[in-house]
This record gives sequence, structure tokens and C-alpha cells, in this order.
Amino acid sequence: MQMQKTRFIAGLLALVMVLALTACGKAAAAENAPTAAPQSTEAAQAADGTAEENSATDGGNILVAYFTAAENSGVDAVSSASVVTVDDTAKGVSQAVADMIAERTGGELFSIQTSVVYPADMGELIDYVAEEQDAGVLPELTTHIEDLDAYDTVFVGFPIWWYDMPQVMYSFFEEYDFAGKTIIPFTVHNGSRLSGTPATIQELEPEATVIQDGFTVSHQNAAEAAEDVAAWLDGLGY
Repeated sequence: MQMQKTRFIAGLLALVMVLALTACGKAAAAENAPTAAPQSTEAAQAADGTAEENSATDGGNILVAYFTAAENSGVDAVSSASVVTVDDTAKGVSQAVADMIAERTGGELFSIQTSVVYPADMGELIDYVAEEQDAGVLPELTTHIEDLDAYDTVFVGFPIWWYDMPQVMYSFFEEYDFAGKTIIPFTVHNGSRLSGTPATIQELEPEATVIQDGFTVSHQNAAEAAEDVAAWLDGLGY
């Protein structure tokens, strides 16, 4: 009887030791198990679909204003010497570049037009604008920006005539006060490139920021200028 009691106590002690060792093993395993990294707020929001999407700039504060003789010649644009063909569509040269800029930036297009009817023939046009410049004529504008305050950035495009802006551009800058705005020039030319026009615009609009690194392309290459326009805009951060 005494021996049975001794065996029972020994068995009970053995069972207690086994249970204790099992508990210690589980505790050690739990302590050494890798801990999952806490989920970031952004990740948690993405997981449950509540993360906010970044909205892209829609170009709502950008105006792309341009002047082209083709829209002021009094004839079908196809008949004007101041056109190029882009995607089977005839456009004034400055308009073609303006379209590329507007498409890239989301800006709103604005055509600068005047009461002057410019000759469609290139030779006659060259002679006419030379006389216009010599006389210092300021042509009357027939289109007007409705709400200039709506725009922070204004791209302004025009052809280079006799190493200068067309006289209608002087009318344009006389009509509007671009103080506090950014003006970005772009030109089409037959060899004169920007011809110092960014500096001229800065003189006319001293309270504006005029980007001196404007875009310029020859008349002959304007229709294929989309990649060059894109690279230029990238350099400006657009």
C-alpha cells in the first residue's frame, strides 16, 4: 500500500513537470516568433478603399493665347501662306504650336484677332507688316479675354515679323495688365527665333514674370514640333 502511494505521487510529479515544460515551450515560441510590422495609415486606407487619390492639375489656371495671320487674312486658312497641315488639318502656324501646348498643359486656347485683314500672299504680307511696324500702328483687337483673373499662367505665341512681334501683340499687351502672372512666350520664325521678344514683353509688362526660355520653332518644322514642345514643357515643369 505504501509502495502504491509512492508510485502515485511520483507519477503526479512527473505529470506536473511535463505540463510545466510544455507551457514554457509555448511561451518561448511566442516570444521568438516574428512580429508583423504595424500597417501604415496609408496602407490601411488603401486596404479598405478609403485612401484619397491625388488629383492631377487640370490646367484650369492656364491660358494659351496666340496670334496667327491665317485667322486674320480674310480668306480660307488653306489658301493662306501662314498655315501648316497637322493631322490633315490646315492651321495657322502659331495655332498649331498653341494646340500642342494646350493639349499638354490642359490650358484654355484664346485666339488673338484684329480688325486688320492681312494679305494671304507671303510676299505681300511681308511688305504690309513692314509698313505697319514703321508706322507704329496698334491694330484694334476684336477678341478679348473675358476673365484674366482666372489665369495665373499665360502662354503667348506669335510669328516673328521683321525681328519683332507683330504690332497686334503690342495692342494685346497694352490692353491687359499681367501683373503677378507668369508669361511664357513661344514663337514661329523663318530664322529669327525668339529675336529678343521675351525681353520686350518684360518691358511692356514689368510686374509680370516673363520666362526668357521661350519655345521657338521654324515655320517649316512647326507641324512636327509636338515632341520638342513636350520636352520644353517638361523642362518648365508642365
